[in-house]
Amino acid sequence: MINEIQNDAQERMGKSVDALKNQLVKIRTGRAHPSLLDTIYVEYYGANTPLKQLANVVAEDSRTLAITVFDRELTPKIEKAIMMSDLGLNPMSAGTVIRVPLPPLTEERRRDLVKIVRKEAEQGRVAIRNIRRDANADLKALLKDKEISEDDDRRAQDEIQKLTDVAVKNIEAVLEVKEKELMEV
Repeated sequence: MINEIQNDAQERMGKSVDALKNQLVKIRTGRAHPSLLDTIYVEYYGANTPLKQLANVVAEDSRTLAITVFDRELTPKIEKAIMMSDLGLNPMSAGTVIRVPLPPLTEERRRDLVKIVRKEAEQGRVAIRNIRRDANADLKALLKDKEISEDDDRRAQDEIQKLTDVAVKNIEAVLEVKEKELMEV
């Protein structure tokens, strides 16, 4: 019973850290990365389709993404979708290849992005703490129903706290890497 609660908490904490990583990938750094366009969807035969299913996206160099479109007819739609996104990018078409130059980030914009990243990390930490609270509440319920002893409850809470500490350290590590990436000129 206790192991189930701990395993559930550990799994959910891991998912929270992964969710933070996925969220931070969307925040643009000065470097071109194909995952930058993962959130872009293009109207294709009446359905919104992810860009990566319609084209091959590669980093041509550190400041340019190259998009090789599979269907030439889609080139204008893909360009429009990129322009309409909130990424602030201006694609340039050259036949079946669309080049997306990434403008360099200003110092002020970098600082704003760091603030956003920190806010995301804080949300991740809050999620971790909520998971800890839920797990501890489950343990208290078991204790109240006399399914576990007070000693078992205390040990399990300590174990859950250790899991929480590890998850928070993981979030801090992810945050540090992203901040360093953002402040790099």
